[in-house]
Amino acid sequence: MKRRHQRDRAGFTLMEVLLVLAIMGIIMSMVVPKLLGRQQHANVDATRLSIRGVEQAIKMYALDHGGSFPASTNGLTILQEPPSVRDPRWRGPYLENNPVDAWGTPLNYAYPGRKNLRSFDIISAGPDRTPGTDDDLGNWDELPS
Repeated sequence: MKRRHQRDRAGFTLMEVLLVLAIMGIIMSMVVPKLLGRQQHANVDATRLSIRGVEQAIKMYALDHGGSFPASTNGLTILQEPPSVRDPRWRGPYLENNPVDAWGTPLNYAYPGRKNLRSFDIISAGPDRTPGTDDDLGNWDELPS
């Protein structure tokens, strides 16, 4: 009789397994939203820093070109590759790679800017990856403190 009783208690009951799963579900429902919120903030911060890096590359280009910013038609490729027409003032590449935001969307460049009227705009489409929406980020935003 003792042997049979030991063999029956070798595993967990269905009720024990369901109780453990319920406890894990409650813990996950409290932890996951906090982690996802932090990831979103980290992506925004990383994108803002990328925008600042591109902004510095454009300013270096302008220093080499007598204060003139690149035309919008050239986009950011003028910072990576020399222009098709020989330009003795071009001392690039000013950027190694095509700049993208934390969501993998390419950054856009506009000169003259719509937000920076006397300068240029560098724009990220933001988390929704759709340009022209409220979550867009750009060089007009403040860096996080």
